[in-house]
Amino acid sequence: MSMLAGATLLASTLLGAAAPAGAAQTTDAPAEFGTDWHDPLTAAPPVTRPHSRSCQVTLAEAQFRDFTPYRGTYTPPAGCGEGWSKVVLRLDGKVKGRQFDRLGYLHVGGVEILRTSTPEPSPDGITWSVEKDVTRYSDTFRSARDVEMLIGNVVNDTYTGVIDVKVTLTFYTGAPAARAPDRVLTLTDGTTLTTPRNSERVLAEVYATGSGGGCEEFWYLTVPDAAPYSCKASGGPYREVQISVDGRLAGIAAPFPTVWTGGWSNPFLWYVVPAPRAFDVQPITYDLTPFAGLLNDGRPHRVEVSVAGVPEGQAGWSTPVNVLVWQDAGKAQVTGKLTVHRVGDLANSSVYTPGSEHRVDTRGGHRLTVAGYLDTSHGRVTTTIDRTLANTSTHRWNDGETVDGLDAAWTDDERATVDALGPAHSTHTRRTYTMDGTITIGADDRLRTVLTLGDRAAVDELRGERRVAWSRLDDTYTGDAAFTLNVPRDQRHAVGTSRERYRLYGSDGCYDKTLMTRQGVLVEDGDGC
Repeated sequence: MSMLAGATLLASTLLGAAAPAGAAQTTDAPAEFGTDWHDPLTAAPPVTRPHSRSCQVTLAEAQFRDFTPYRGTYTPPAGCGEGWSKVVLRLDGKVKGRQFDRLGYLHVGGVEILRTSTPEPSPDGITWSVEKDVTRYSDTFRSARDVEMLIGNVVNDTYTGVIDVKVTLTFYTGAPAARAPDRVLTLTDGTTLTTPRNSERVLAEVYATGSGGGCEEFWYLTVPDAAPYSCKASGGPYREVQISVDGRLAGIAAPFPTVWTGGWSNPFLWYVVPAPRAFDVQPITYDLTPFAGLLNDGRPHRVEVSVAGVPEGQAGWSTPVNVLVWQDAGKAQVTGKLTVHRVGDLANSSVYTPGSEHRVDTRGGHRLTVAGYLDTSHGRVTTTIDRTLANTSTHRWNDGETVDGLDAAWTDDERATVDALGPAHSTHTRRTYTMDGTITIGADDRLRTVLTLGDRAAVDELRGERRVAWSRLDDTYTGDAAFTLNVPRDQRHAVGTSRERYRLYGSDGCYDKTLMTRQGVLVEDGDGC
């Protein structure tokens, strides 16, 4: 049985509702899973909210039974003005019965402001919530817009769960801590971008997810064609999300290896605590400012996203794009030039070694450096982006895939330098994603999954040689769950433990939360700071 077999029509997820604050606690757990369990939650920090007047708008309220999108209209809130210190999105969901994890999106005026997936329900039903800071989309919220939301679902005699959601936006008065983008743009016809002629900073967001029911949901497990495994890709598992401007490579990134709430053949791992980002599909961000001198000519330009490593002609990735633009209020047109464009060789090697234990070793990586200047109302500004990717993985399995394991790591190292009057400002971000797990199926049809996942980032901001801000993130999930295959649900005798520790500390302070579950019961909820 493949590691993929237990996962189904999948989803993508948003950094879910944070655990309630409070001291560590211990609760007795049953000997095995029952028909109900604790509502889903994550150890991620809640969105901070200012102590100012607020206004709330209901953005969407729907029950998803099929693949029919919800469509409505957004109207800006009355009474909170047009400048907000923060805008917070909240999704409240509920579902009961039996259902797979499902992928969802929410668009306002064509801008994707949320990509999410759902937890799998208990027969008695669950509720969950997701919060997200969406202040950067303030430009979108300043006028009436069409709203579209979809969580694709299938409801029938077997899969009975109707997904019931309500989404609100809460607006807080006051000036934002950081200047929000002046414009939030989408691509016309999916590939065409026209920016304001006075753009001085341009970022692209790509909500990249491998999804849709095929092997690209589990791209990190695919093997070369020569290897005898249930999911193949001619080049193996290396994936890289690329963005180009007018056919020229403009950005590279490692996709996050999201594990959905039916993943690794074992939903008992995820009933309470999902994998990192499982409830928060965070977009990949590319700084396109070095290309702003080209984009600012008032003409349409071609912006395209592709995923290197996907077999030619094969679908399975969704890559919607938002473009965030900051404008120079002091000039009608900002001119400039792309001055550096260095593309390294893309390394991608997957070596299959046959034997009683089949093995695929993958090594991949890439480097891109781009730089450009803009002549702004406050002088010439040069932006340099240097990004280096690397991936190593070892995939082992036996005939029949009754033992199936992966040990993988991805690094995405990015340095952005802005050089104007005074010392240069640079931000160095080192992202590391890890996955180490094994599925075994015994002669008694007992399936067990043991898995550790890591989402880590180190960020340092410098003025010249002096560090002015820093942060360290370590979000680690560990799980161990087992159940009996090919029997009715009440005979699975499922057991499982899961633990998530989310640590974020640095110049702005410390957050440290640990959650632990046993057989669906929350047995620990502790704060470490």
